[in-house]
Amino acid sequence: MRTINKAHNTGIASISEICVCFDITRDAYYKYTKRFHSKQLKNDIVLKLVKHERKNQPRIGTRKLHKTLETEMKQNNIKLGRDSLFDVLRDNNMLVKRKKATFKTTNSYHRFHKYNNLIKDLDINRPNQVWVADITYIRMVNGFAYLAIITDLFSPKIVGYDISNSLELSGCLRALKNALKTTESCKGLIHHSDRGIQYCSNEYTQKLIKKGINISMTEENHCYENAVAERVNGILKDEFYLDQTFFNLKSAELATKNAINIYNNKRLHVSLQYKTPSAVFNAA
Repeated sequence: MRTINKAHNTGIASISEICVCFDITRDAYYKYTKRFHSKQLKNDIVLKLVKHERKNQPRIGTRKLHKTLETEMKQNNIKLGRDSLFDVLRDNNMLVKRKKATFKTTNSYHRFHKYNNLIKDLDINRPNQVWVADITYIRMVNGFAYLAIITDLFSPKIVGYDISNSLELSGCLRALKNALKTTESCKGLIHHSDRGIQYCSNEYTQKLIKKGINISMTEENHCYENAVAERVNGILKDEFYLDQTFFNLKSAELATKNAINIYNNKRLHVSLQYKTPSAVFNAA
């Protein structure tokens, strides 16, 4: 009581006097403050590592962050579980909110032949067994650009792409040309897509047939029949800011090139046991 009265009268209390008020020892107080400051210091280091990683992968989630930063945290003698990392990010308002796109780029009402689905229930066990193709939009100040992507279904590495300012066939053909550069043989390869007019066109299908590539298409107008292609589009937009509005086609091209490079060579996939698409593609 004397200690409390003294503190009340002077407005100042020593550490010893505060400890008496709360019935704790000075040793316990100093141990607690040491743990607190140590934890705070480690959290600050973790936040710096997260901010650095998000310069390349702006919307990388907590699970992948934990795996990506595993080595760097060990180098800093930081032991932090995934749930604890989640708490740190939440406390600092750094959790990622997912977005959904609603724009449609597929026109399946046309006169061209529509092929059957060859990959339904197919066992995917190697690279260059199935390529999936799709088109997505990129917003620009004066309209849209269109990104044609071809993804290896096994890896799933983006093996070819092209971005242009129209939905014309030429963009898809350039993406296919780039994809063909990644393989020496097309034997047994299946090209799977939706029933969009670009992929059903005579020029595109003849190019596939000439290369000995089997043609497969969705049988229903549903994204689940081309789920991997849709998923890749979503990742590029959701995690690499390709859903923003670009000033012109050149700026969209640069952002897309950077996003695909990081996606292929740096982004870890849970489904690949935390490996990158390029690592899986090249190892098989």
